[in-house]
Amino acid sequence: MGKKDVCKVTKPSSLRIHKHLFTLNDLENKALERYLRTYRVQNKSKFIRETLMSAILRRFDEDAPTLFD
Repeated sequence: MGKKDVCKVTKPSSLRIHKHLFTLNDLENKALERYLRTYRVQNKSKFIRETLMSAILRRFDEDAPTLFD
C-alpha cells in the first residue's frame, strides 16, 4: 500500500511578531500603574493590546457606512 496524500490546511499565523513601542509621560504611567494595581491586572501587555484593539474595532464599527442615515 502506498502513502496517502495528505492535504495540509494552513491557518493564518497568530504569532505576535510585530513590535510597537510607545512612551508615556509620568502622569499617564502613574494612572496606568494605578489601574493595573486596582483591578489586579496580571498581564500588562495583554491588557494594553486588548484595550487598544477594542478601541480600534469600536471606531471601525462607528465609522462603517450605513444604509440608512
